[in-house]
Amino acid sequence: MDYEVSKRTFLGTAAAAVGAFMVGCAPEAEAEAAERFEVNKSPAEWRKILSPRQYAVLREADTERAGSSPLNKESRRGTYACAGCALPVYKSQAKFESGTGWPSFTAPIANAVRTKPDKGFFGTRTEVHCRRCGGHLGHVFDDGPRPTGKRYCMNGAAMKFIAA
Repeated sequence: MDYEVSKRTFLGTAAAAVGAFMVGCAPEAEAEAAERFEVNKSPAEWRKILSPRQYAVLREADTERAGSSPLNKESRRGTYACAGCALPVYKSQAKFESGTGWPSFTAPIANAVRTKPDKGFFGTRTEVHCRRCGGHLGHVFDDGPRPTGKRYCMNGAAMKFIAA
């Protein structure tokens, strides 16, 4: 049998393999997909309760435009809750002005969020998501102020503020 591989076949197979890797067919992605959440809804159910912007951020891991969230200027005492399931995720006492254009916090409320690697073209960041519904909140970085040295850089569209 003669196995001649055309350039088109080779390129198509290579592109499919790279695409599969990029969308998460790696073993790490399979482990992440197995994570279970207390609140589970279909995409249609999420769309009924979230605005288009909230859906894009929470369910599709989109990022809102820097400086676009009214929560950037929020300075009252209170709690920031996940916009998807209302789980309290940050206290106002942990909020600080990072100068990035997104609401930033030094630490989440205990057992409110989970993290996972977020692999992209320019390296790996650490994604922060709601531990109850899995909604994408933002990312955490190691360039924050004391006492934690962390900067939880959150999308305002992913949260709702509840005044104390």
